Amino acid sequence: MKHNRIILLFTLFVAGLASCKKDKDDSSAPKVTTGVYVLSEGDYGFNNSMLTYYNESTGAVSTDFFSKANNGTGLGDTGNDLLIYGGKLYIVVHASSVLTIADKLTGQKIKNIDFLTPGGAKSQPRYVVAYKNKVLVSAYDGTVAVIDTASQTIEKKITVGANPEQMVVLGDKLYVANSGGLATVKDSTISVINLTSMTELQKIKTGLSPSFMTADESGNIYVICSGDYFSSIMPKLAKISTSTNSMVKIADTITGRIQYYNGALYATGGYSGSKYVRKLSTTDFKQEAANFVTDGTSITMPYGLNVDPQNGDVYVTDAKDYTTSGEVFCFDKTGKKKFSFSTSPAVNPGAIVFIK
Repeated sequence: MKHNRIILLFTLFVAGLASCKKDKDDSSAPKVTTGVYVLSEGDYGFNNSMLTYYNESTGAVSTDFFSKANNGTGLGDTGNDLLIYGGKLYIVVHASSVLTIADKLTGQKIKNIDFLTPGGAKSQPRYVVAYKNKVLVSAYDGTVAVIDTASQTIEKKITVGANPEQMVVLGDKLYVANSGGLATVKDSTISVINLTSMTELQKIKTGLSPSFMTADESGNIYVICSGDYFSSIMPKLAKISTSTNSMVKIADTITGRIQYYNGALYATGGYSGSKYVRKLSTTDFKQEAANFVTDGTSITMPYGLNVDPQNGDVYVTDAKDYTTSGEVFCFDKTGKKKFSFSTSPAVNPGAIVFIK
């Protein structure tokens, strides 16, 4: 009897060790090779932004990847944008007002850079781009921060317009969409910054509340102008020539996110627009396809959007009802689904970057 009790206790002990080992393996970040990172915003005020890693070779998904790589420490509140540059991952966490720098392959945090106004208030960073060993971050205090990637410090802040959003780099110039989204007087300009001197050269007039942008190989920028429903100014899509720094086309359309690839524009419909991903002409913005998806795959609420430049695969995130765990779809260039994966428990997946 005593012998049986010893065997039972030993068995339970071994089982406990196995269980602990399994839990540890499940909670650790996997080895990153090729694939994609997806940043989910989470719910505003809940500190539940999450990073998901999808392994392109195996199809394995690691949700809450950053937390697993950093002993349970999360990203914070409202992850807004994501960039891979020089072996590092730059994660913009808007409401927490930080730029998190992490190792590209391990996800381990290297540093947090706080974004604060001179008075100590949160300046709320929004989007991030790179240029010649610098990382540039727009912030709602009306500035673009210039960060040196070697020292990982803010070298300078360039004053632009109110509540700047997305940016694009073309040559030695940076174009910044000044949304004025929180301002009493809404903005309607694109700031042009000389990246050699890191100074603003001029502002280009566009539609009201410019926000999301994309650029083609001919030096044209396509800008979503959100408008203002309260004053009956409807959303528009604008085309700006950087050779003349002037607007050459503007048309009424409700668009949420936009991405240029191979002579066409891919656009989500936004909160009040089409529930499909449309394919638009770059010349007159007419629909080349009312729904890019050709195989009947249903997306509840297209939210984030990106195109893999190597093969033309179109990635679309689905925010569902903005409270349910999100999903990511990958379509080939003909609009047929290749695969999809859940970001559960993360909600509101937005930014997508490719790991090559």
